[in-house]
Amino acid sequence: MFLQIEVDPKLFRFFIFLLFFILAATVHEFAHAYSAHKLGDNTAKNQGRLTFNPIKHIDLFGTILMPFISFFSGMALIGWAKPVPVDRSSFKDPYKDHAIVAAAGPVSNIVLAFFLALILSIIVHTGSIEASSFSDYLFQALSYGVFINVFLFLFNLLPIPPLDGAFILFDLFPNEFTAKYINLGLYGTLILILFIYSPLWGYFFSFVQKIMEFVWIITGLR
Repeated sequence: MFLQIEVDPKLFRFFIFLLFFILAATVHEFAHAYSAHKLGDNTAKNQGRLTFNPIKHIDLFGTILMPFISFFSGMALIGWAKPVPVDRSSFKDPYKDHAIVAAAGPVSNIVLAFFLALILSIIVHTGSIEASSFSDYLFQALSYGVFINVFLFLFNLLPIPPLDGAFILFDLFPNEFTAKYINLGLYGTLILILFIYSPLWGYFFSFVQKIMEFVWIITGLR
């Protein structure tokens, strides 16, 4: 028997985006908190952030409302979770350890991308789900989940504040210029928005697609 489900494509894409964005953001922030804890900083743990509970990491505006507004307005999809607090003075090696903590978030997203791709590969190669509209939606959802995590992996490594890449840049090259750079505040956000709407965005997106292809090859879904 074939299960037939009629779902509005746009609503489906938004629901899947939101679901996997919350999952990706939760894993991302947990990775920051866990790595900081292992390296001697319990600030996040003491604030209840060392958890996979998404409620602890969700920012109502950044995680729910902003994605909703950007998706249905046709803007570039924008969203964020509550940043995990980190006290670099608690680390034995403040620069190296903080770089590890900053990198842990993006790394967790690429690991999650491979995990979701592996699940999809197992489903495809074992034929464990009968062909139906449900299986089509499941494949689309998992594929979208892989894409979101690959995207967040690369996006968060961009050396533009307030992204993790900017802090990694400072930790690798601590000097007066990089110290001022990571504290640009609103100006950093404006630079990020200009980047998104510049020709450079196309090059960035093509790189995302290349990493996606690599993930498909490694997991046997080429």
